[in-house]
Amino acid sequence: MKLHRPAVFVYMVPTDAPEADGTLAWDSTTMVIAEVTAGDATGTGWTYGPVAVADFLRDRLAPLVEGRDALDIPAAHDAMCRSVRNTGRPGIAACAISALDIALWDLKARLLELPLARLLGVCREQVPVYGSGGFTTYHDTHLAAQLNGWVHGQHIPRVKIKIGGNWGREVTRDLARVHAARQVIGPESELYVDANGAYTRKQAIRVGHALAQQGVGWFEEPVSSDDLTGLRLVRDALVCDVAAGEYGYDLPYFARMITAGAVDCLQADATRCGGLTEFLRAAALAQAHGLEISAHCAPHVHAAAAASVPNFRHLEWFHDHVRIEDMFFDGALDPTGGTVCPLAGIGHGLELRTDNVAEYRVG
Repeated sequence: MKLHRPAVFVYMVPTDAPEADGTLAWDSTTMVIAEVTAGDATGTGWTYGPVAVADFLRDRLAPLVEGRDALDIPAAHDAMCRSVRNTGRPGIAACAISALDIALWDLKARLLELPLARLLGVCREQVPVYGSGGFTTYHDTHLAAQLNGWVHGQHIPRVKIKIGGNWGREVTRDLARVHAARQVIGPESELYVDANGAYTRKQAIRVGHALAQQGVGWFEEPVSSDDLTGLRLVRDALVCDVAAGEYGYDLPYFARMITAGAVDCLQADATRCGGLTEFLRAAALAQAHGLEISAHCAPHVHAAAAASVPNFRHLEWFHDHVRIEDMFFDGALDPTGGTVCPLAGIGHGLELRTDNVAEYRVG
């Protein structure tokens, strides 16, 4: 069955409050959606990135996959990756490839009338999640309310907040916020932090020792993810797990990170790295080196694949993307109890509410 030319849509959604991490601030999130049809079925994929992703997808990739067999995802994926040799894959091109690849997997499952998790093969029916947000712009009451909602409202036993405020210049406040978070969630829940690469190497080590006193078990991007030597130094110095990988745009990126001994748990983002095709390859690469993998953001993109990966640790229930995906799709998952079950419906189980979200469409 042959693929029709994909359709591309762009939506921009304002945040519900000012948001920032250690190295960036934002007030809206842009979502690029790809829809691809074969026969009577339509698959939907998406990524989070600039409008330029949509332009690239529409102009460069859509003609490339048109007319291909809908079941032959590896061939379409390989053709897309080869086509960006001179353009450069990291960034816009990789996000465009990712959105279309995700749509192709959803389409294939719908053509076969299967849940995507069943098409991939299920390793677990319940996928662990962790609540993620705690932006550096949040005041203490906002932070407490968000954490309370996850831990005591939805009974999610693991949560993450942002630290590294103002490029690592607010360490005293960072540690105070971590202490406040621990007070809210109690001693039994897992507490994670994400510095988004804000600290220097030795600064990250000093902060990490202080974090250990609050029982922090996950230190994400203590230094820049481009500083593999620095990540390794921090990892060797601390008892908590060091994680990175969300900016991986291709498989060699993950290979370099793993062989450098830079992380205790690899992160990958299917909306950036090349879709579910490359996410599954990254998971296999991590398993070959004795590592687990964690899915970065876009939880409804990753849920089915997470159910199929033996070495999967957890899925990031990221505030911005959860809010948008709940708004945009019927069939959104429920994380109550700390897990989601991505086995309902066919494909990834989501249906776009086109009319309901028309106000956010741009371009």
